[in-house]
Amino acid sequence: MAKKKQEVRKADDTLIDIVEVREQAGDFFERYRTIILGVVGVLLLAIVGWFAYNQFYLKPKQQEAIDQMFQAQIQFERDSFQLALVNPGGGYIGFLDIIDNYGGTPAANLANYYAGVCYLHLGKYDAAVSYLGDFNAKGEVMPIMKNGALGDAHSELNDLSKAMSYYKKAVNAGENDLLTPYYWKKIAMLNEKNGDMDAALDAYEKIKNDYPNAPDARDIDKYIARVTPKG
Repeated sequence: MAKKKQEVRKADDTLIDIVEVREQAGDFFERYRTIILGVVGVLLLAIVGWFAYNQFYLKPKQQEAIDQMFQAQIQFERDSFQLALVNPGGGYIGFLDIIDNYGGTPAANLANYYAGVCYLHLGKYDAAVSYLGDFNAKGEVMPIMKNGALGDAHSELNDLSKAMSYYKKAVNAGENDLLTPYYWKKIAMLNEKNGDMDAALDAYEKIKNDYPNAPDARDIDKYIARVTPKG
């Protein structure tokens, strides 16, 4: 199977000492499984009707890619990320072959996102960065998800400057009552890690004031208290 990128070794244990900053990708996926699968599923349905040109080439190729990707999506939803990438079973091909064999189709573009998230779960963060970077995210939610995942990958690689940059891109990419405060909290924690308590306080207070009903606002007062100047 032709691969456009080589898999990379798992990064060393470069954990950030504020545990919450680098919640494992699996934790994020479990918390927001419904919205992630829902958004991606809607996107996949939308791209079925996307091809309004090239009736004799792109349309059949796109439909074939969608049909082939079905089993890989099932493995993805089962958290069987390695199988989803290369061998989902049933005679179907994985996300990597979708990307290689159906380049130029919306399905192959979406497969880049799937592949990036798979690699994030598998601890292959350089590969995650590469595939997520190739994903052309559109709409109100997918740009948030893409940039947030890139922030997580760079955080795992201990490149906190890039992680911060992508988390900021995530919160500026759109408004979502679940995802946007989630990444504001990561921005706050990274600022706290870097000793910038004023910036951390601003981000925590933004969550409290702008997203009071978000899951990440439930215990926000304790975070505000620990970065508020004493006395």
